[in-house]
Amino acid sequence: MSENGHLSGLSELRLNMTRLMQTQLKKNRIMEIKPIKTEKDYERSLERLELIFDANPNSKEGDEAEILSMLIDSYENKHYPIEAPGSIEAIKIRMEEMNLKQKDLVGVIGGKSRVSEILNKKKKLTVEMIRELEKFLHISASVLVNNYKLAS
Repeated sequence: MSENGHLSGLSELRLNMTRLMQTQLKKNRIMEIKPIKTEKDYERSLERLELIFDANPNSKEGDEAEILSMLIDSYENKHYPIEAPGSIEAIKIRMEEMNLKQKDLVGVIGGKSRVSEILNKKKKLTVEMIRELEKFLHISASVLVNNYKLAS
């Protein structure tokens, strides 16, 4: 190996050792817990949680991870809310979770064409359909009764 290759290898080794030491220092320090107020705070909190995520639950880092998770959850709920799916979307999601196809709803809410009309928002769900879907798909009727616009 040439002298330049040897020096290059030493430089790379030194750089890797520095990165490893920085990672260990970050991992071993306990973060000062404070509210997440900005996007920068949020990103820092996510980075810290990633480092300590697998910490023993009965340790300082485990406690920190638990508190940090709650703070992150609160920030995300406020700044990145996720709307509940509409009636038809909820049906489609549950069908996917249960590995069901459109044909599996035939007889539950009507014939083949009625199932298609409902899933394509051409017709509205009736009270009887909601009752049957609640039993068959285990979706709360309160989710299924939400009003939705019909497709044109």
